[in-house]
Amino acid sequence: MVFSSLTYLLLFMPCVLLGYRIIPSKARMPFLFAASLLFYGWGNPQWLLLLAWCILVSWGGVLLINRENGRRKWILTLIIVLDLLPLFWFKYFGFFSGVVKDLTGWETKIRTPVLPAGISFFTFQALSYVIDVWRGDAKAQRSPVVFGVYLALFPQLVAGPIVRYTDLEAQLIAHPKPTWAQIRRGLCRFTVGLAKKVLLADALGRFWGQMNADFTQAGALGSWLGLIAFSFQIYFDFSGYSDMAIGLGEALGFVLPENFDHPYRSVSLTEFWRRWHISLTTWFTQYVYIPLGGNRCKTYRRDLNLLIVWSLTGLWHGAGWHFILWGLYFGVLLILEKRFVSGRPRTEKIPSLLRQGFTYLLVVLGWGLFSGFGMPLFQAMCGGMGFASSRAVLTCVSFAPLLILCALISFAPRLPKVAEWRFAVPILMILCIAALVSQGYAPFVYFQF
Repeated sequence: MVFSSLTYLLLFMPCVLLGYRIIPSKARMPFLFAASLLFYGWGNPQWLLLLAWCILVSWGGVLLINRENGRRKWILTLIIVLDLLPLFWFKYFGFFSGVVKDLTGWETKIRTPVLPAGISFFTFQALSYVIDVWRGDAKAQRSPVVFGVYLALFPQLVAGPIVRYTDLEAQLIAHPKPTWAQIRRGLCRFTVGLAKKVLLADALGRFWGQMNADFTQAGALGSWLGLIAFSFQIYFDFSGYSDMAIGLGEALGFVLPENFDHPYRSVSLTEFWRRWHISLTTWFTQYVYIPLGGNRCKTYRRDLNLLIVWSLTGLWHGAGWHFILWGLYFGVLLILEKRFVSGRPRTEKIPSLLRQGFTYLLVVLGWGLFSGFGMPLFQAMCGGMGFASSRAVLTCVSFAPLLILCALISFAPRLPKVAEWRFAVPILMILCIAALVSQGYAPFVYFQF
């Protein structure tokens, strides 16, 4: 089940929000756990076995860590391996078996399995819990139901934000009844996020799909505008999901961390990655970068740490060389920025508008690597396939107003707060439902990660 489906909007969400509001306090956690399992297993019930594995390994393993003081490191290692095994099998086995085939000629006949939705997100969330308890930063949760709600909480189960257990522990234990004001604010933010997805991201995706279908027809104009549209699509799609998740969390009485903070307004790549997918950046900082030494080491070692983190960040997004190359691209640029740009007096003298534009250009080129179209896309962008066909020009002109609107929203210095959208919420919801009825469901971009 997905947020942008009529089944969810008209049946699941009203029943769960109302049921959670009116049932007794002791029944809220079991009710929410059952609702989350129903949500995740709706499309493919077999995925529930995978989620159950992750819950049981992490919950039971942590209790075992607390009992076995002499072998805590060995148990921790075993839990991490057992948590990562399903992720490796479903997401990376096909990629690495292909690498082995290219290097040795040996080919496995095992078919690549279908990637379960959200596996990267809830696996990383489980790992953060296990590591935090092992470090002593969090207490082990003895209730399997409460821990199950933490890991399977349906608002952020499939595409984040990635939430640390310490951020939700007090809320999970207290599970206060949400007020009607919280429900109204939460639904308001949910609707704004839904509008980002259905009214903006899906339309941008159709334009980008037409351009990348044939770069010889798209030419330089269509390739550039198509890639810009893709940069807006992935932003509105993913930030829209985060808005919906945070809004639903508030409607249930939970405070989930922010995941986006107007990233395209950034004046440097360092700032961009502090604003984009904040929960993932924080996860890699806390559990990979800092343990490697972070900034508390010599410059060459810090640079190596950055390359390791960004290689893993690229691999987290997908099993493909273009994802790894995308990660290394940003890793190298961030190293160069830290060495030669950040904190320099000359940099501060450059108008912020120019720095913002240059940062966005670097990010867009990165999205070109991320898209997987590689050389054909960049060749077309450089004019190697002509300017554009007449049909591509007409398509670009027809989508130009939407691109301008998305640019204004993305780069504007000030936007209305979610609370200020409350009078437009019914209209936005009606428009979204109308779009879903007429156009159908389009998958969230980050579901494939």
